[in-house]
Amino acid sequence: MTHVDDFTWTPAHRAVELEDAQTLARLLADGADPNEVFGAATLLTHALDVEGDGALQSRQPLTVHTTAILLAFGADPELRDPAGDTPMDVAEEYDHQPAIKLLTQHMARCSR
Repeated sequence: MTHVDDFTWTPAHRAVELEDAQTLARLLADGADPNEVFGAATLLTHALDVEGDGALQSRQPLTVHTTAILLAFGADPELRDPAGDTPMDVAEEYDHQPAIKLLTQHMARCSR
C-alpha cells in the first residue's frame, strides 16, 4: 500500500492530500499558486478527488473545505488538469453535490 509520505508532493498538494485546510490556507496566504499543477492534477482537481474518494472510502458525508479554500484564494474553477478534466468533471464523477453547487455559484459570480 502506498502512503502519502511515499510521494514527493509540493507543500500545497500535500495539504490537499491530507485535507489539512489550515495548512493549505496558510500556504496560499503566503503566496502558493492556487492553480499549481503537480503530476496529473491541479490543486482544485486534486482537492475534489480527495474529498470524493475519501467520502466513498470512509462512507462519511462529502466535505468541501479544501475546495472552498482554493476558490477563495483564486483557483480557476475552469482550469483543466493535464488529463483534460475540469474541476466540474471531477465533482460530477463523484456526484459531489456540495462541490458542484459551490463551483456553479463561483463560476456564476466570476462571469458577472
